[in-house]
Formats: sequence, C-alpha cells, structure tokens
Amino acid sequence: MQALVCQQPGELFIAERPAPVRAPDEALVRPLRAGLCGTDFHIFEGTHPFLQYPRVPGHELAVEIVEVPHGTDLHAGDLCVVNPYLSCGHCIACRSGKPNCCVRISVLGVHQDGGMAGLLCVPPQNLIPAGDLSADACATVEFLAIGAHAVRRGGVTDRDRVLVVGAGPIGLGAALFARLSGAAVSIYDRDSERAAVVSAIVDAQPLPSGDDVAKAVAAFTDDEGYDAVFDATGNVGAMERGFELVAHGGRYVLISVVKGNVTFADADFHRKEMTVLGSRNATAVDFERVMGAIRDGKVPIDRLITHRTSLVEAVSNIPLWATEKRGLIKALVSLDD
Repeated sequence: MQALVCQQPGELFIAERPAPVRAPDEALVRPLRAGLCGTDFHIFEGTHPFLQYPRVPGHELAVEIVEVPHGTDLHAGDLCVVNPYLSCGHCIACRSGKPNCCVRISVLGVHQDGGMAGLLCVPPQNLIPAGDLSADACATVEFLAIGAHAVRRGGVTDRDRVLVVGAGPIGLGAALFARLSGAAVSIYDRDSERAAVVSAIVDAQPLPSGDDVAKAVAAFTDDEGYDAVFDATGNVGAMERGFELVAHGGRYVLISVVKGNVTFADADFHRKEMTVLGSRNATAVDFERVMGAIRDGKVPIDRLITHRTSLVEAVSNIPLWATEKRGLIKALVSLDD
C-alpha cells in the first residue's frame, strides 16, 4: 500500500509499505479523507513537541471499515469518524473520564503512524459511525471537536463575552462552538483578512489587527476585558500577552501547544483571580456534539473546506500550504481517488 511519510523535518515522500495485519481486538479500516491541520504542518516543519521521525501523519480521518472483531456493532462498509486519541483506560486521567490527556496516550499521526495510508488498524472503540454524514464532513469532526472541548473546558455560556486569538482551524472551531453556546464572540488575528473571513463564517466580531491588541480589547469591552479568552496561535508571545486580555474573574484557555515556557505576571494573575486552563484534544462527548451540530446544519462544511489534494500531490502541497495560507481554512487529502 502507499503511505505518505515525513522522514525528517522538511522531507516528505510516498512509500510502498506492507498492509497492516489486524490484531484480534482491532478494526482494519480504509482511510477515505484526511484533513490537514497545524499539527501536520508542524510535523513537516519539525516544530511539534511530541513527535519522533519518521512518521506517517493523518489524524483527522474519515474511514471505511474493512474488517472488525466479532461482537461489535460495527460492520464492514460502514463509514466512520476516527477518534485518534488512543488511551490506556487505566491511568489516573482515564479513570477520571479524561482519556484525552491519558498518561500513556498515543495519538494517531503523532505518537504512532496515522491515516495517510491505504489501510490502518485502530481499536473499534475509537470508531464513531457516521450515520448520514458525508466523508468530507467526517474529516472535519476532529478539528472542530478540539474547539468544542476547549469551549466546554472554559464553561462558556450565553452570558459571556469571548475572545478567540488565532483564526486558524482550531480557533475557528472554538469561536463556532462559543457562538453555538450563546456567547458574544470576537476574533483577533494578525492577518486581518483571515480574521474577517472566519468571523463571517461563525458570526463573530473581528478585532482590528495591529501590535496593540490590548487597546482594541479595551475599546470593545469598555476596558473590562473578556470573560473567556481562548488562545489558538501556537505562539509563545501571543499566549503571554493573552493574560492581559482577560477580565477580572475571567478564564484563559490555552488550546495551543508550544515548546518552551509560557510566563505571566503573578501579581496581575492574582489581582484578577483569573482561571487558567489547558485544553488538550477532545473526548467522545465533544465528537458527538460536533456531529450533532453538523447534522443540524449549524456547521457550514462547504465553507470550511477550501483546499483539496491527493495523497501523491500532498508531497508538494503540504510544504506550499505550510507557508502560503492565504484563503486556506481546511485542506482535505482524498485517498479514494
């Protein structure tokens, strides 16, 4: 079978690999779509903090079941969404209902080879039947679930003013589900065009771009700050500046993952009695919420998918899209061409 391999930072190629052999407790699936996200670009660039090379990327997956163990409710031919967070089920996080931050978590396409290949073996409990969703829609569920999880972590309600910093796909997901929770949402991004496009999609207010985001926030909130601020930039400087944007008694949710330390002024942190939350991955509850929102017509899938490529063409398109993001929201790799 063919697989897209990132051999080392900056080096992608198509390899011929043997088909995986399904263990008795695994499902064998055929990937049909794989979404490209910041993680995949970071793998190519060598900036992902949890990765070893070589690696087959691909964790935003729509798959068709080929074989499943007996005794499951799944069947060959079923279209499924993949929950790519493989957890141990026994550690303190799993026992607390948080398999998304399992002590021994293995994420497809990050800690182990992912779905940009002809076939893949996964635990059947990580497959969610698509029902009436299309393959394209299935491939958007995971990235939207990350935003939905962050919003749930932040306890967003219809009483909140919310700011999302970073208008990439993850920021879009957070903004969308904050709006669906009834909050008034603002979006800030240094790329004002990108902020405007995403704001239009999710019915949010774009903030003026520029170096002094704190000044823009003060103007839009009567100098009070936002009840909840979400960082989706992947930039240490932006993450640190975000502490200034949170209202007294507010919440700051860090969705971004970066190498290195994030620091803040303790006096300001205590003065505001601010809550700082990490948000990692997503859980089954978040996947179900996203799939329900898609079914209800609350997610404009056609506006989210802006770029398409094949497995072979991804070798040249991933390096291009890693730097040229104009007009790019979500790119899909089609593996059934």
